[in-house]
Amino acid sequence: MRLTVLNVAYPFAHVGQDAIGGAEQVLSQVESALVEAGHESLVLACKGSKTKGRLFPTSKCSEPITDEVRQKHWRECTIKIREICLEWQVDLVHYHGIDFYEYLPQDDTPALVTLHLPPSWYPAAILRTPRPNTWFHCVSRSQMEQCPGMHLLPVIENGVSEFFGQKMFRKCLYAICLGRICPEKGFHLAADAARQAGVPLILAGAVFPYQAHQDYFDNEIRPRLGPDCRFIGPIGFRQKHRWLGRARCLILPSLVPETSSLVAMEALACGTPVVAFTTGALPSIIDHGKTGFLARDLPEMAAAIRKVTQLDPQACRRAAQTRFSLQRMCTCYLECYQMLVRQTRRPLKKLESKTRVDWLNACSQR
Repeated sequence: MRLTVLNVAYPFAHVGQDAIGGAEQVLSQVESALVEAGHESLVLACKGSKTKGRLFPTSKCSEPITDEVRQKHWRECTIKIREICLEWQVDLVHYHGIDFYEYLPQDDTPALVTLHLPPSWYPAAILRTPRPNTWFHCVSRSQMEQCPGMHLLPVIENGVSEFFGQKMFRKCLYAICLGRICPEKGFHLAADAARQAGVPLILAGAVFPYQAHQDYFDNEIRPRLGPDCRFIGPIGFRQKHRWLGRARCLILPSLVPETSSLVAMEALACGTPVVAFTTGALPSIIDHGKTGFLARDLPEMAAAIRKVTQLDPQACRRAAQTRFSLQRMCTCYLECYQMLVRQTRRPLKKLESKTRVDWLNACSQR
């Protein structure tokens, strides 16, 4: 069955191979898989995004993100989604943004919501919306455990491109942090831990135009910069491969329960071990003592940074190849789309059908 699927991004983040956020990277990979499989891929994302399918650009935000700015972008998304669904006879809308509920379809068009962020960050009432034909799923089992009482589809775990494992680089001295520069990522702690370990740190990422993010950079990151701690700004897909591949380790000092971590998976695929706090899904991604180290506090993190050279890069690479398959992720999403669309086209629209049971069994065997 050929589908027309509209993927909707968070309004303030670019989509594409060089995207900063994990949700935007997943969207990019899934919509590319739709095109490769012969489906119609439509994407609603901010101007400047790069897609394989047809892009419907929304206004680019070049000002501080205030409540008024959010409202303006939500109205634009609502209007464009309605127009796209009518003109293109969309079979399913797939949402990736934390504010998805502000621009859900106003009719009963099927909607799938991927919860990329901690469940507590979403309004509880929204996650139990009475809207028909609306489904949710998580990206890790640890995240799913934080959703008691919710009727969720099976977990679809993230996967990373085989490109990251194609070339092994000679290791350098530096450690690296990658991602959005914001308080919950705890990158200031990575700077402190690396300095305690006597290891230079490279910090790469973007500071989004939220006041809290900009204040965090100015107050916590900028004072820590120097010869042993460099900020290089956002980097693209191929640059990320080289920086990750040459690093002695990736540091993930997240202060919130990570639902997944694409950058950790990418690092392992490059043969680079990961040093992280024991938050959220990270203990399920990192094999302590084999592909990285899990730390409970700053001194443990500094000690782990010093001893990562004892770990085998090939063990990291093999773990990524075995566990974090991009093909598996994309196959699961496309099967999910087919299952939901078939389900909503039937007179009896219950998920407890043979179709759903078959798909549940297939997912559990991957």
